[in-house]
Amino acid sequence: MKVCIVGGVAGGATAAARLRRLDEQAKIVVFERGEYISFANCGLPYHVSGRIKDRAKLLLQTPEKLWANFRIEVRLGNEALAVDPARKCIRVANRKTGEQYDESYDTLILSPGAAPLIPPIEGRDAPLFMSLTDIPGMDALMARIDGQQVQEAVVIGGGFIGVEVAENLVERGIRTHLVEMLDQVMTPFDPEMAAIIQARLVSGGVDLRLSDGVKRIAGGPSGKVVLGSGTELAPQLVVSAAGVRPEVALARAAGLKIGPTGGIAVDAAMRTSDPDIFAVGDAVETTHLVGGMPVLIPLAGPANKQARIAADNICGIDSRYHGSLGTAIVKVFDLQAAATGLNEKTARRNNIACQAIHIHPLSHAGYYPGAATLSLKLLFALPDGKVLGAQCIGADGADKRIDIIATAIRAGMTVYDLERLELAYAPPFGAAKDPVNMAGFVGSNVLRGLVDSVTWDRIAALENPLIVDVRTAKEFAAISIPGSVHIPREELRERFAELPQDRHLVVVCRTGVRSYAACRVLKQSGFERLSNFSGGMMSYCHYTGQAVPPEVQTGG
Repeated sequence: MKVCIVGGVAGGATAAARLRRLDEQAKIVVFERGEYISFANCGLPYHVSGRIKDRAKLLLQTPEKLWANFRIEVRLGNEALAVDPARKCIRVANRKTGEQYDESYDTLILSPGAAPLIPPIEGRDAPLFMSLTDIPGMDALMARIDGQQVQEAVVIGGGFIGVEVAENLVERGIRTHLVEMLDQVMTPFDPEMAAIIQARLVSGGVDLRLSDGVKRIAGGPSGKVVLGSGTELAPQLVVSAAGVRPEVALARAAGLKIGPTGGIAVDAAMRTSDPDIFAVGDAVETTHLVGGMPVLIPLAGPANKQARIAADNICGIDSRYHGSLGTAIVKVFDLQAAATGLNEKTARRNNIACQAIHIHPLSHAGYYPGAATLSLKLLFALPDGKVLGAQCIGADGADKRIDIIATAIRAGMTVYDLERLELAYAPPFGAAKDPVNMAGFVGSNVLRGLVDSVTWDRIAALENPLIVDVRTAKEFAAISIPGSVHIPREELRERFAELPQDRHLVVVCRTGVRSYAACRVLKQSGFERLSNFSGGMMSYCHYTGQAVPPEVQTGG
């Protein structure tokens, strides 16, 4: 059996290694048009700042190692120009010699990846306009920073790469403008959660410009960048991080089916519309595990799993890819921002009946030094409580909670299951009631009818709402919601008469804990039109884009 693989990095290199472990006799040839067969593209921004000092650590495999360890033939600088499924061969060009030749295959794996999406900006051919998607791009970027003594930079795009590049340029001492056309960064996060990331970017020194775009770039060593708003900037470097698009030209020309998202259509075995051609990685369209809709998820984790599954099926092992959750995390200075599954805007856009809740627990036991506040948003289905997605942001422990919830989603768990999970606890690492358990408690309380929960963006839909603030007088004086009434929780039982029965009461505290207790008192005392403000004043600040004052950052 002869297997040809187009493209290396996560998908192609992983597929090749798995194939060899399963079939010692197979002839495996990998064609890579670039200079490197396998590199840590997720680590590139951290070399820019110097956090990863040794460039060599980003090079994960070499052709020599792959031949010595696996007898895999790697042809660098060889680009696949065309695929002929009828003849089962690919047309290849050696980019160094200019020679073209045909290479036959029994089975073909396409792992062409995704190309950077370059916005149609006037002047994008200027020398200061660059991208960061591979080792040569990183080398060119570093050479410009060092050679031009870059003091100011513009990053286009507020996705994962844009945020990481902006952070690392700032850490290198470069004044950095992050320009995003949408009204938020990091679209996998809902707006109120993205607001936390945005606040940290600004406090970290990034000049964040939302709802704006780069209109024009003038060349020269110190270029001029004109934004759509009319603002003019004078950076020595512009980094395009506006996203990626799947590389499907080869597949389309070969007559392979392209899905509605623009990625290569594959089945659960990673087989394309041609039975002898498989495709993996950033170029393929897959299915969202929760929503069931076709999606493009250009992440290293899914690419590696898809590559393994393709190799399994080629070698006769029945292996299936059941879809992606899009589980991801980004470092934003000292914050971790992680997400998995559906966000609320996607769920509602697809008419999925759901409930969102917010909690703000500590990362570990509060009496142990170093505990940090987490902001956790959980989305679950109505009426069964099946977990749909989550977003978690904080200085510590966000990764652990999102990984647990991602596992729960994969297992089809509900919020009732989350409250029953038995998780590792010791004061330095967590709490006896872990934040994941807490999210389960809150969701289960809602489903059991113990309390109605409402988020800030949905209060306006209630009939004649009145916000009742049950925090202390000191907290209320520091920040309050306009039009709210203040009755401290300790005084609530004695002041029922001040609360109108003909209005929908929305009870708020700092995070939703005291207000839940207040809701239970009110509900058992005859108040029926009643909701707990999910996430309390912490979430109110996030929803409204306000800085969270000290009186809200700490307390009960």
